[in-house]
This record gives sequence, structure tokens and C-alpha cells, in this order.
Amino acid sequence: MAMGTNSGVDTGSEVPGLAGVPLLGSLFDLKSDSLGTYLRAQHRHGDLVRITAGPPGMRAELYCVFSPAGAQQVLATDAARFRKDNHFYQEVRDSFGNGLLTSQDEDYLRQRRLVQPLFTRRRVDGYAEAVAAETDAVIASCGQALDGVVDVSDEMMHLALRAVARILFGTDVEATADVVAECFPVITDYVLRRGYSPANIPRHWPTPGNRRAAAAMDELYGVCDRIIAQRRRAPGAGAGAGSPGEDLLSLLAAARSSDDGEFDASELRDQVLIFLLAGHETTATSLCFALHLLARHPEQQDRAREEVSRVLGGRTPGAADLDRLPYLTQVLKEAMRLYPAAPVIGRKAVAATRIGEHTIPAGADVILAPWVTHRHPAYWPDPDRFDPERFTPEAEAGRPRYAWFPFGGGPRACIGQHFSMLESVIALAMILRAYSFEAVDTEIPVGAGITLRTDGPARCRIRRLDAR
Repeated sequence: MAMGTNSGVDTGSEVPGLAGVPLLGSLFDLKSDSLGTYLRAQHRHGDLVRITAGPPGMRAELYCVFSPAGAQQVLATDAARFRKDNHFYQEVRDSFGNGLLTSQDEDYLRQRRLVQPLFTRRRVDGYAEAVAAETDAVIASCGQALDGVVDVSDEMMHLALRAVARILFGTDVEATADVVAECFPVITDYVLRRGYSPANIPRHWPTPGNRRAAAAMDELYGVCDRIIAQRRRAPGAGAGAGSPGEDLLSLLAAARSSDDGEFDASELRDQVLIFLLAGHETTATSLCFALHLLARHPEQQDRAREEVSRVLGGRTPGAADLDRLPYLTQVLKEAMRLYPAAPVIGRKAVAATRIGEHTIPAGADVILAPWVTHRHPAYWPDPDRFDPERFTPEAEAGRPRYAWFPFGGGPRACIGQHFSMLESVIALAMILRAYSFEAVDTEIPVGAGITLRTDGPARCRIRRLDAR
């Protein structure tokens, strides 16, 4: 195979390819089980594997990087050589706007500079009370479950959506949460269909799928635009996540600098949509699988609950408790290892880059797969076993930085990772104090969407533990 290279780049040996079927390559394998296909590729061929999919003339060629060192190159060391220029990111951009997740170059740097002060640890810690209030509401709702069985996937999605909507919109949460819950699945499914298709019809053609997605986007954009306009007219009018004017939308609307100016209304909406997308599905996934895993492992569940009871007693947890709940944090990190909310990360190589013994050519579509790297047997003995002890400080110090990267890394690491951990620890502590969990569904099928998605229920039988 001839590889494009930049001057002075050693091509190394040929990148091994995963065998597929004639003409279509691994198309059907990727469509039916992309995560399993990536795992098989690593097991058979190592840490850099080429996968082809699709008929001649429409064929995709994916260069899959599975090692921690390779992930570090793509995300950090050589980040400038790997951009968000691929087809999938363009579909996300076209539906959810050019916000912090999807923007690039000067747009991204300007947005990051404006947004960064709103995500300091001190600022994020101020949202703990809102998280606790929404968790209390979900605890009460679970108590009404028929036969004491709840689908923790649905409940955690509801919790995470309500929490991020309250933090973004303050008291306007009621006007937004239902719209987001109704519209987001339509839009994300539309993005997935188009993002993984080698060819798409134009969005403006009046097909049923295009019309459904356009209607959902119009409704979602409309509610965001109305609240943004209200904030611009009366700053702080809907604030409720802290002191007046302290909800995230009010802070975004007020963000400005002499060099970067401020966000206009369209840019504000783009940021809000990206925060809604990245801020609720990812945390919901982590909480869902933390509860599912604890429900299947009663010894670890009891140990986590004992720590919560010892540290908190009967009081509501706050931001200061994160460092006081190390085992609960280990549980969450292990859940994020086994079920990373972003199981696959895509990039486009803009320059030939040597990774290990091989070279990724310029123009190649590049896949990082936390789903695979988090199970790499060189760094995770018995990788499918749930073991929170993998995340003691001593164990973490003995592994490469990118053996575990659920929040990405490098200059584009997730800006909300402290918020995600804050929300997850507080919510999990409160839920474990209220209920014990026993798994009804011992296996949960999953797939790679924009985030990791459950393809079936995640039901648990719960038992009330207190009299609140």
C-alpha cells in the first residue's frame, strides 16, 4: 500500500489491515457492532490497524490507534496534525452548532478563552446545591416505581438533563428540559445516520427524515433563542443556580474581554446546545453504569455505601466532599473505564505522522477508541473485571497517562470534567444512601452513538434504606 507522507517522515512498515468481505470490507461489522470490531482489530493486529468499509468509490479507510502512547500523540503531543475535520464532526456541527466541542482554530481559541473562567473549580463547585436538589427529586420519583424496579438508564438521563438544564437556565429549567428530552433523540439519531453514511442527500430536501429533524431543531433552537433574548433584555431574570445572574447562560451572556469581545446570540445558542449535548448524556452514562456495576457487585456496593454513611451521615453532600469520598470516586472511574461515555473519538490527519512502527498518511480518518484502550491487556489485567482498586493513587501512578482518557486530553480536553465528577459523586452518594440496588438486567447491550448508548434496559430492583 502506498502511503502519503510529508517530507522527512519515515513511513515505517505497512499498517496491518483487518480482513473484511470482498468489495465491502468491514462495513457490516462496523454497522452491527463497531465497538466489538475495534476490539477484535486490536486483539488480532495490535495498536495501529487499518479498517476499510464500503464499496469501491465510496470506501472509508480508518486508521485505528489503540495504544496510550498513540492516543497521547493524537490528542496532545501532535494535536495540531489531527483535526476535527471529518464527516462525522461536520454533521454534529450542522445540527448542534459551532460550539466549544466542534469549533476549530481561532474560533475555538476565542470561545475557550471566553468560557474558561466559567469552569474554574470554585465556580463549578457552586453548582453542587442544584445537583443535590435534582438528585433528591429523582430519589423521590424512584420510590414510586412499580414493583420496586427502575431503569437506571432512564432515571440517570432524566437526572443529568434536569441538572445541566437547571445550571444553564436557572429557573427556566421547566421551559427547556421537556423540549430537550423530546428533541435531542430525534436530532442525535439523525446525526448518527448521516455521520456514518458515506453519502447523504442534502438536508434541505423535504424527505420525512429531514423534515422530522428540521422540526426538532426548530423547536430546540426556538426555546434557547427565547431564553437568550430574555437574558439579554433582563440579565439574571431567570437565574436560579446560585445568586442572581449566576446561572451559566447569564454568565455566558456576560462573558467578554477586550481582545475577544463577547458572544452574539447565535454563538450563545451554539454554546448552550453543545453544553446540553456534552453535559447530560455523558454524565448520565457514567451514573447509569456505576449503579449497574454496583448492583451486580454487592460487596463493592456495601463498601461504597459505608464510606458515604461514614463521611456524610445524614447531611447533603457538597463540593468539599469530593476529596472525602475516595472509594466512591474510584467506583466512578472504573465505571468510566469499562463504559466510557465517549467510546470512540475521531480525527482527520492533516500531515503524515509516525506512530510506533507505522505512519498514518496525511488525509486519513483516524479513530481513537477509549473502549479498546481502557481494556488494553498490557495496562489492565483481567480487563473486563469490575475492580475500583485499579484507581487507588498508587495504581494510577503506575500507568501511562492515556491508558484512561474518558475526558479526552491535550489542548481539547473536556472543559467540563470537574463538573461531571462533581455531579456524579454527589448524585451517586445520595442515591446509594437512599437505596440498595440489585441487578435485574445483568448484561446491557451498548453501541457507539455520539456518546455511548444503551441498546436495552438497565433495570435494577431497589430497596429503600432510610425514612426521608
